[in-house]
Order: sequence, then structure tokens, then C-alpha cells
Amino acid sequence: MPSTTAVDFEAQRPYLMAVAYRMLGNRSEAEDAVQEAWLRYAQHRDEIRDVRGWLTTVTARICLDQLNSARVRRAAYPGQWLPAYVVDPDADPADHAELADQVSVALLVVLERLTPEQRVAFVLHDAFGVPFDEVAEVLDTTPAAARQHASRARRAVAAGTIRHTAGLAEQRKVLTAFLSAAQSGDMRTLAAVLAPDVVTIGDGGGVVRTALNPVVGADKVARFWVGLLQNKLADLTEATVDPVLVNGSAAMLLRGIRADGERLLAVLTVAVDQGRITGLFNQQNPEKVLLGDL
Repeated sequence: MPSTTAVDFEAQRPYLMAVAYRMLGNRSEAEDAVQEAWLRYAQHRDEIRDVRGWLTTVTARICLDQLNSARVRRAAYPGQWLPAYVVDPDADPADHAELADQVSVALLVVLERLTPEQRVAFVLHDAFGVPFDEVAEVLDTTPAAARQHASRARRAVAAGTIRHTAGLAEQRKVLTAFLSAAQSGDMRTLAAVLAPDVVTIGDGGGVVRTALNPVVGADKVARFWVGLLQNKLADLTEATVDPVLVNGSAAMLLRGIRADGERLLAVLTVAVDQGRITGLFNQQNPEKVLLGDL
């Protein structure tokens, strides 16, 4: 029979994973952070009165340390950085309610632009309602300073051009229309589904060739994807394109074999606002794509 300590911790694990993933943008790193929190909790259980509060603080501190370390690693990352993807089968409409609490790739991309302190303050307070005196304890600062970190993060998120407000059905419709138009070179349809300030970001991790810099603007993004789908991907054999979900958002999984025998695995997800795509996120780093039950 599991100990009371283990039972109490497991009751908090989903919550702690939600906190850690929003801070780190990587499920495996979030799992590591939560596991470290468990080890510390097991050592100090008899001293703890507020289990959730204590675990939230410890997990957030672990994540803050990881974020500070990650800044150095990501500064040397080849090309653009996107979160690691967990790719799941496309959902039935009846499952939409279960997707409501998922954090989108679009939001994670915006959060990546924050300082570690801003990200921790924003996630703890704005996403999970942690009071600023407790946020300050995590950040080893004053409540006023913690409030300022969250305020700056909030402004940065609100000012982001990657808006993602559409429901899953609209995301699917717009993404399908975009791919069809890009494959056929239909620039009129592309103009209709791309926001003027749309951005496309590709992550190859130095393993797969992708654009080293974001492509910004409807015309440039349209031409980039037409060229990619009509030329560079034209030699694929055994190619399949399947609708999937990434963090509860509509995405497409592309698999195939290139002429040189190299296998291709790419996952494209989108941010959609008012019927137009504001962000296209193409994950091709094989180390950052986890195929759920596919």
C-alpha cells in the first residue's frame, strides 16, 4: 500500500506538472522538476503543513534554476527555438472540454521572450493565482518587485503579435485551407488566411535544415511555404499528412522519405485569430517531437 506521503504527493502531481510545463515549455524537463520536488518533499514531509503551497514554491524554484541555465543553452542553440511537441491523435469534438486547459505553443513562444523572473511571476500569479508574497519568496525578492515582474510579463504577452483565440474547429478549417493553398500555389487564398503580421518559425535543432530566422509578413510567409511545399518536399515518397493535436491546438504531422533516403518528420501547428493565421510553428527537431499514441 502506498505511504501517505506518496499519496499526498501524487494528488498534487497533475497540478505541479501544469505549473512546471508552463514555466519550462518542455514536458520531460517539467517531469524532471516535479520528480526533484518529490525527492525534497519526501525528505521534509513531517515539517510541512501546507502541502500544495510548499510543493508549488519548491517546484517553481527548481524551474527558475532551470530557466536561468536554459538561457545560456538557448543562446547557443542553432537557429530558432520552439517548445518540445507532444503530438496526439486529432480529438473528437466531444473531447474539446478536456483541451480547454492546454497551454498553446503560441503562448509558450511568447513566454520564451520573458526573463526567467517574469515568466515565473506571470505563471504563478496570473495562471495559478499564487499571491505575490509567495511569488516573492520563490524569486527571493519583495512582493512589490514580484508584482512588477508579473506586470511587465503581462504587458509583453498582451503586446505579442502571435494572437491565438480561435476554437479547435476554426483552427482545423484555417490550417487545412492554408496547406491546400500553399500546395497549389493559390496566393489569393493564402492572402485571405494569413494575418498581415504573421510569423513562421522553424526549429531544426541543427539536425534538420530550417530557416535560421523567423519569416515575417503575409507575402513573405506565403512565398516561403509555397516554395517549401512545391519544391523542397516534392521529392518525398511514402508521404503522409495527418491532422493531429499539439497542446490541444490543431496541427499537421508530415512524414515521408526524401530522395536521398533520409526520413522526414515535421509537425506544423498554428495560432489563429479572427479567421487568420498569426503564427506558424514548424517543429522538425526529432529530439523535440514525441508521438503520443500515433
